Amino acid sequence: MITTPTEGVDSTLMMRHLGHIAQYVKLSGTKEEAESLAYIRAAMDSYGYATTWIEHDAFISLPGKASVVADGVALTAITHSMSQSSPPGGTTGRLIYVGEGTAADFAKQDVTGCLVLAEGIATPGVSLLASRAGAAGQLHISPHEHLHEMCISPVWGNPSDETVANMPTTVVCTVSEADGVALREALARGEAPTVTLHAQVDTGWRTTPILVAELQADPAAKDEPFVLFSGHHDTWYFGVMDNGTANITMMEVARLGAQSRGRWRRGLRFCFWSGHSHGRYSSSAWYADTHWDELERRCVAHVNIDSVGAKGASILAEAPTATELHGLAAGIIAKQSGQELKTKRIGRGGDESFWGIGIPAMFMAFSEQVPGNVKLRHALGWWWHTPGDLLDKIDPENLARDARIYLEIVDRLLTDEVLPMDHAAQLASLQAELSRLGGAGVTVDGLVAQVSALGEALAKARAAWPAERLNAALIRLCRALVPLDHTRGDRFVHDPALPLPAWPVLDPLRRLAAATPGTDAAKLAAVSARQARNRVAHALREAAAVISG
Repeated sequence: MITTPTEGVDSTLMMRHLGHIAQYVKLSGTKEEAESLAYIRAAMDSYGYATTWIEHDAFISLPGKASVVADGVALTAITHSMSQSSPPGGTTGRLIYVGEGTAADFAKQDVTGCLVLAEGIATPGVSLLASRAGAAGQLHISPHEHLHEMCISPVWGNPSDETVANMPTTVVCTVSEADGVALREALARGEAPTVTLHAQVDTGWRTTPILVAELQADPAAKDEPFVLFSGHHDTWYFGVMDNGTANITMMEVARLGAQSRGRWRRGLRFCFWSGHSHGRYSSSAWYADTHWDELERRCVAHVNIDSVGAKGASILAEAPTATELHGLAAGIIAKQSGQELKTKRIGRGGDESFWGIGIPAMFMAFSEQVPGNVKLRHALGWWWHTPGDLLDKIDPENLARDARIYLEIVDRLLTDEVLPMDHAAQLASLQAELSRLGGAGVTVDGLVAQVSALGEALAKARAAWPAERLNAALIRLCRALVPLDHTRGDRFVHDPALPLPAWPVLDPLRRLAAATPGTDAAKLAAVSARQARNRVAHALREAAAVISG
């Protein structure tokens, strides 16, 4: 019986590589980032991969000095990527508390020209609402004493002439929980503290690198399918966990994977991104746009890696995975760790820039800590996005464990005769969403029937078709279904970096279902609902044609 080479994972070698790149502060587009990436390139070359160094223009924002002065007292603070820089004297305004910074919170009061005080780490969603509401600045209250670096742009990738208007217009700072709570309590007592935000941010176009490393299953083959394995290389500070350990894991998978190349049925492509932290996924979005046709024709799946191998990272059950790849991930995680993978959708984050193309994805942030602070978005350790993300936060055993899981997953995607994709589970998910829309005013009966028929045809194809034909069909099914499952439906434009529900293309139908029948609101919603129904129906027809062809 052929087994995957997971026993060959060498944590000592991985830690030696990690110690080297841990010397660099890898800000996007800097000399230090390039030097670190060159080291990785040399290793990938030595493993037999064909490497390509790509440079492209990216809209990058590097935070500088910041402070917050409240009633004459200077508070320790940081500013954020894509914040506006303050004028020389700072940005001063009336301080208004907006709670979590939801749309409902902003709707309660006029914040024009004011500074909004919001709970939690800085996010694109709050930034967009504050900018649209006319606020002059945002002051965020950290969930604890540590201040987490963030990129607050809601624009996915580089801004275009159509999306640049959505870039942040506010000055944004974060203070500690203690300092923020003191301001919040002062407001609650009816006081009006004088607050000034000082922020220096270096934002503009600069050249950033992408390292691509590729090995074909068959050197003589043209246009063979390939698996994309990617992770960002740029960091906040030294970024040893985020994302140094991911880069080293990619290198170890490359090293050991190449030794099993004789069993591969598909090629393997690695991409090390810049612009993740300081450009809102600028490199992966640029790559998706620039290589759209090739990716659409040839890429079978995208495996992403972020923040692995940390001390105390005992939780593997939260790894987000596409429905059609959940079975693959669950089996390997259970085998390697004994943990049961939960059903958890991939959020709108990471470098998941390939959903519009129709490429199914696995993972983002991977191994996590036991949650200690429910206000934190990620259970990745207090050091996440802080100067504390150093070598002492890494556990070699956890790093090797995570590498074994990634290695086996990539090996399966490369070597399984039939791609390990469960589209029946994905169609069941869609059917469940449609079942919640009964009586929506725009009937979904036709869509329900199409999904059922597609599932039946797929089952017959799986039972009867040879592997080569079936694999080609599975890839085309991904192209039809993934954009419905993870985008609002435009395959060529990136949705904003904001949360999306399951099957977001159904949102117009959901709005119609929630509207009061006969009202103007319902009639307006019906227009978008009909269009959404047509979009889904067309995609399902395309998928059915693949199976019936």
